[in-house]
Amino acid sequence: QVQLVESGGGLVQAGGSLTLSCAASGRTLSNYLMGWFRQAPGKEREFVAAINRNGAITNYADSVKGRFTISRDNAKNTVYLHMASLKPEDTAVYYCAASRWLTTKEPGNFDFWGQGTQVTVSS
Repeated sequence: QVQLVESGGGLVQAGGSLTLSCAASGRTLSNYLMGWFRQAPGKEREFVAAINRNGAITNYADSVKGRFTISRDNAKNTVYLHMASLKPEDTAVYYCAASRWLTTKEPGNFDFWGQGTQVTVSS
């Protein structure tokens, strides 16, 4: 089992930045592909970004490409999502997740999930 805990969410003005963290316990994160997803009220959970096990390969949703950066520190068992140039449409609960797959964007392929952290972007 992997326990994931997100932090770093909050209220920010449009154009601002936030960095989310996802700390893991139970097993080493280096064995997992890590992803960030988000879910806005009334909408389905959507893929935001993913990073492979050694951090060499990243993947982003088109809506965040060029604004968000996913990274990981396996020594600290932590994954990050730096979000810049935030827009009101980025408002959502953000979740980190761990997958045994080598690469995937599908929520159903992620085995462990955090409880989520709220990000609210005001206009």
